[in-house]
Amino acid sequence: MKSVVALLGIVLFFVACGGADINDWQKLDLLEYDMPISIKAPSDPEIKTMDLLVQKDIWVKKGDHYNVQIFQSDASGTDAEKVKNALLTEVKNNPFFSKIVSESSEGFIYETLIDSTNYNYGFRYVKIMGDKEYIFQTGLIGTFVLEDVERMYAAVK
Repeated sequence: MKSVVALLGIVLFFVACGGADINDWQKLDLLEYDMPISIKAPSDPEIKTMDLLVQKDIWVKKGDHYNVQIFQSDASGTDAEKVKNALLTEVKNNPFFSKIVSESSEGFIYETLIDSTNYNYGFRYVKIMGDKEYIFQTGLIGTFVLEDVERMYAAVK
């Protein structure tokens, strides 16, 4: 009986935390939203778009644990690392910035600390395809634990 209760607790934990892992997510083609890219996302996400003339903006959201925002604009060059470094500087200038959790040439995961117990995590990831630049990040609304952000980051790579 105790093992059944423990198993049920584990299942409920994963459901409450947004699901198992990224392998359960599906490929989401964003071409119908005028972005010729694909990401992985949970099934049936909410998708919103905005065209700001100089850039396009898409939000892909599912529940409280998946919220990816993608900006598409004309590429400022061909060096994704240079764009990533500019984004890194911008994030580090946030007064709540705490630390970089992980970093690659195209992106990074970071931590913010609002007070001594309120941690939040986010990411930035850059792709340059042809003459377009794509910046992926956590959605602006919501707070995310590190595991959520690691899954979203992996989903856009």
